[in-house]
Amino acid sequence: MRTPARRRATLAVATSATLLALSACSSGDDPSSEETDEPSPSAASATTTAPRVAVSYEGGILVLDGETLEVVADLDSEEFTRLNPAGDDRHVMVTVADGFQVLDTAAGTDDEPRLTDVVYEADTPGHVVAHAGRTVLYADGTSDTTVVDTAELTDPSSAETIEGVEAHHGVSIVLEDGTLLTTVGDAESRSGAVALDEAGEVVAENDECPGVHGEGTAAGEVVVLGCEDGALLYADGAFTKLDAPDQPYGRMGNAYVSETSPLVVGDYKTDPDAEGYLLDSLAVIDTAAETLDVVALPDGVGYTFRDVARGPGDLAYVLATDGAVHTLDPATRELTGSTPVVAPWEGPAEWQDPHPSIKVAGDIAYVTEPASRQVHAVDLTSGEVVTSVTLDVAPNEVAVTG
Repeated sequence: MRTPARRRATLAVATSATLLALSACSSGDDPSSEETDEPSPSAASATTTAPRVAVSYEGGILVLDGETLEVVADLDSEEFTRLNPAGDDRHVMVTVADGFQVLDTAAGTDDEPRLTDVVYEADTPGHVVAHAGRTVLYADGTSDTTVVDTAELTDPSSAETIEGVEAHHGVSIVLEDGTLLTTVGDAESRSGAVALDEAGEVVAENDECPGVHGEGTAAGEVVVLGCEDGALLYADGAFTKLDAPDQPYGRMGNAYVSETSPLVVGDYKTDPDAEGYLLDSLAVIDTAAETLDVVALPDGVGYTFRDVARGPGDLAYVLATDGAVHTLDPATRELTGSTPVVAPWEGPAEWQDPHPSIKVAGDIAYVTEPASRQVHAVDLTSGEVVTSVTLDVAPNEVAVTG
């Protein structure tokens, strides 16, 4: 298994002139340093009691007040963007054609939300992972990893790039002790992951995770990666492979985690030839017991990767095609209730197409309903839809700050 060498590199920061060119492109990590006159709020100054909800739509991004759902900003962007929490309760990393652009939602401040002039350049920008005070950006086109101090997202002079080996759709995370965990693959396939210490030496590696995809960190800083035949755990300097009950294909592709729980919920698929993007089962991984179980949803009910979130009590919440938010208790592997929120819906023709999604902040779930152009705020403790708003555009991706 070929492994990347860790080294510091420079960061390319796009100026406002560059962004004018970007805005003319259709939508969509390599850093060098340049001083900008953007403010650099600390994580502490971004603390907020009123979340902001960023909602992408075709050609722009809305920023909503998390309590009233009132639109506080409407920002021009590319035709299709992805929204990724940056990890500091204020900023969102917006995936654009040339990389990752920093959106300041101004949560917890009197400032106006805005798309900043800071763009971390990346060839085919992919996953964003925020953990242990670092925001990690992955470039699928090069397999390079960019590591940014989360508290200094708009002052990227300290950013570091670790060059990849072979380009693939991957993901990286940096742990509290500085260990870099990154996937391994090439344009044809993906096989596993490698852990490197700060000197670039291999700590551990595993090539028994075909189609490795997604990442999540559970209690005790146990990292979970999805495989086409199960999941891969990393903890205390070693990998452990968990086999899915369905073989040879039982795919977990995305992990929904709480860093206060050893239980991880993952999406789950058993038919590699299935058409569309709807799934009807969930994986539950106990990282302490090193087990992987499967929970089936009710007959005729499906969901996509955008429709699962963790919330109060470390429970999981699934926004399903019957229009309800279903509650899953990962400890018992049982569905314990449901709350009708949106009209029944069908799966998207393409994963990028607007379709219902769910994000959770505290006790509140923010649920999008593109067909009606609505966003709903749901109190997960009472099951009550507390606020709804009808937008002028169809909401697509969502990220919550604060």
